Amino acid sequence: MTSQHRNLALLLLFLSTSPLLHSPFFTHAVSTSRSITLPRIRFVTGLDDDEDDHHSSPPTALSPVNTSIQPPLKPCKYNPCLENQEPCSKLLRRTGCLCPGISGADQPPQAPSIQGLLPVSEGDNRGKVEIQWCAPPSVVSKYRVMVEGREGDALEFGDGLRRGLVGSMEVGTKVCVEAVNHAGHSAPSDFSCKRYDLPESSDQKLLAGVIGGGVALFLLLIIAAVILWKHWMYKKAKRNSTDGLGNPSYSTEGTL
Repeated sequence: MTSQHRNLALLLLFLSTSPLLHSPFFTHAVSTSRSITLPRIRFVTGLDDDEDDHHSSPPTALSPVNTSIQPPLKPCKYNPCLENQEPCSKLLRRTGCLCPGISGADQPPQAPSIQGLLPVSEGDNRGKVEIQWCAPPSVVSKYRVMVEGREGDALEFGDGLRRGLVGSMEVGTKVCVEAVNHAGHSAPSDFSCKRYDLPESSDQKLLAGVIGGGVALFLLLIIAAVILWKHWMYKKAKRNSTDGLGNPSYSTEGTL
């Protein structure tokens, strides 16, 4: 039994000192016998707020935002009381300006407004009356003017006109203007009808000014005359008082 232990010890000593133990074949055999540990693969299906910084995705570049401020739109240079203007709808398409609200052609137009009934003082139409109006915020194909007492003889004018002659008429005659399109016509209103009244002439205004100035001058003369009269009376009373005190024959107790 002792000899077996001795042989085993000699065998181990031989193997430890043998060059075969340190040869590349033996080393390769030993290394391949070891278990190989693969790195753990982690699958990320979503990002949570509590993930570590090294697991967060890189920041995404944001597209630049256009911060330029558009200039405010301006109203169109359109006056509804002027004749033969370019329609506001065309101005809108050409310049991008703002037009007032306009009802469509499928709706009856709103009523126009009369600016005045003025007598013509010069030319061949002297003595006749001219009507002036402003267009409504509606699509208009023509205008119609009705004079009181001439109900069956309405006057028609084009959509681009803003004035027209209505002939001679008496003071107090009612005149109305209405807008017309394919959907109908406007209803009469307080601002689309007016009664004719003679305006004051320049001669009448001049006469009234002269009369007013004359009355004011007359009142000033009266006031000045009263002031002068009071002043003269005051001086006369003062002079009489001075003369009485300087006369020795004058006494408050009677005549000496």
